[in-house]
Amino acid sequence: MNNSRVLFLIAGVFIFFLAIAVKLFSIQILKSEELKYLAERQQTGIENINAERGLIFDRNNVLLVYNRNDISFYLDMRMALSKEEKKKIGEKFSAVFGKSVSYYSDLMNVSGKTICLEKKAPSEKALLLKNFKAIGLFYKEEPTRIYQYNNLASHVIGYLSNDLHGVNGIEKTFDNQLKGFNGQMYVEKNAIGDMITVAEEQTKAAEPGNNIILSINKSFQIILEEELKKGLENFGGTSALGIVMDPNNGEILAMSDQHDFNPNCFWEYSDTLRRNKILTDTYEPGSTFKTITMSALLDQKLCRDDETINVENGKYKFNNVFINDSHNGNSTLTVRGVLEQSSNVGMSKLVQRIDNELFYKYIRGFGFGNYSSIDLPGEAEGSLKKPTGWTPITKAFLSFGYELSVTPIQLISAYAAVINGGTLFQPQIIKRIMDSKGAVLNENSPKSIRSVISRETSARMREYLRGVVENGTGKAAKLDFISVGGKTGTSQKLVDGKYSKSHYNSSFIGFFPVENPQILCLVLVNSPERGRYGGAVAAPIFKEVAEKIAKLNSKLFQSNQIIKKEKPELKNHYSAINSESNITPASNNTIRKIDNNYALKNNLMPDLSSYSLRDALLCLSKLGLKYKISGSGIVVAQSITPGIKIQKGNTCIISCQESKINGAVIY
Repeated sequence: MNNSRVLFLIAGVFIFFLAIAVKLFSIQILKSEELKYLAERQQTGIENINAERGLIFDRNNVLLVYNRNDISFYLDMRMALSKEEKKKIGEKFSAVFGKSVSYYSDLMNVSGKTICLEKKAPSEKALLLKNFKAIGLFYKEEPTRIYQYNNLASHVIGYLSNDLHGVNGIEKTFDNQLKGFNGQMYVEKNAIGDMITVAEEQTKAAEPGNNIILSINKSFQIILEEELKKGLENFGGTSALGIVMDPNNGEILAMSDQHDFNPNCFWEYSDTLRRNKILTDTYEPGSTFKTITMSALLDQKLCRDDETINVENGKYKFNNVFINDSHNGNSTLTVRGVLEQSSNVGMSKLVQRIDNELFYKYIRGFGFGNYSSIDLPGEAEGSLKKPTGWTPITKAFLSFGYELSVTPIQLISAYAAVINGGTLFQPQIIKRIMDSKGAVLNENSPKSIRSVISRETSARMREYLRGVVENGTGKAAKLDFISVGGKTGTSQKLVDGKYSKSHYNSSFIGFFPVENPQILCLVLVNSPERGRYGGAVAAPIFKEVAEKIAKLNSKLFQSNQIIKKEKPELKNHYSAINSESNITPASNNTIRKIDNNYALKNNLMPDLSSYSLRDALLCLSKLGLKYKISGSGIVVAQSITPGIKIQKGNTCIISCQESKINGAVIY
């Protein structure tokens, strides 16, 4: 009996050691590679190094968007923390963040998962926990995108999603440029997961994203947004849109869609508010489109300035459809008066002189029915029917802005071509892209698409549009200290497939100074509640924007001295273009304003008065002239008289002086 027990015990011991041997064989031989991998993974790890997203600046290098280095704290509840550990953690976090201990106790009242104790804590708070250690506690760097001026230019800039991808605006279009490339570091950890060492030789540094410099002028943007907001308060309406552009190169200086949103908390706003309606929404432009029609007619020499048109006392039956004028009941108007008084009747008669295909070609040439290709997402192309789809009344209605749809960005780009000498530019929102060290990677230059009308036609249209403001429907846009041109627009909105008699789009597009346009501005108010016409609603808003912008720009403000002294006579299409013999050199005691664009084209000396010193020197260099400078600030005198033939290599002496506006010295 005892022998049996001994044999059983020996067999048991043998089986036990055999099992251990088999297990050791399995661990050391069969599964050695797998277990080695698991052990190394537990003891070492790869940590991502987040790349810093690129910054966004305005054209004057004012910082608009930056990153804040926030830190989130997490706790792994699978580590089976004791009550004492939980209490220690709760008390420490309560002391740092000011929340109750019970708040953190409730968070830790779970098991088997990772919880977040604090999300995106500011770095100054996180530093207070730098030396605090607890089982299962770890942190992650989670940078926060900060939009410094909240709602300012929100539709232009866009915002980031929760996973840090660009949504809308510049953030989306240039996401790949801004986000950079993440790095990696190999770390060794202890049994509870704390980092012990970093393998420097295996660490790959993150590459910061590139910085974006916008064409937006922050000061202009503030002015535009404030005045649009005031306009909505004064006139009511569902929304108000505005764009400020440099007509000579297509650069967007300000762009606003009121109502806007705060990209720092974008989730609090609806998709409708976050959509940039300047690009995505189309509308029938109404009378602002008459400028395009008149440009085509003048360019084809199909009408004269002083020609008289029978406008039928404001009511005209055309192909069994009545066309009405809202602003006047005149029996006749000159061609110029048709635009000044915004006569639908007169325009519908004049447009019959141009061939359908040719009229369509001009409209397409101005960019309608096509994308403007601005570097912002979501742009609509509008609609423009081909002549084969026109009805007998289509051309008449097109002439005053119906039976087509446009976006505000298309319309302002077309107006830039009307007033800048006839060149259609691609609208631009980016000045340059730079890397994190300040090296310029890409410098945007003006992108000329095509020449639409002649320089002569453009000059005539500037004077026509001056007349709209001084004598016609745009009087509410007139400024006392600088010349303004522009066009009003009022179009009925389509509601349930029918033109509404109570809902309108009221608009005004204006520019200044007329002689040398530097600023072009569009204002569009949707469904104003008080007032209806563009001249009564949008034009006053434009006036406020223009006045404030002009006073920020010394060159425009100073030009008052010449602008108000004379207005060039309009030339009809029978008149010859100015020749050299028509230009009389100015004496020391007289000021004779000449067309600087014409002067430069014909190798004549331009008038540099009111130019900044920098602009004057740039102009002289292009002409091949040497120069000497007296004083600083704004040009007040020049030794070579404006209008005379230039001899390359000659020396021009320019005298400058500082100018003061409201006590501030302007250079």
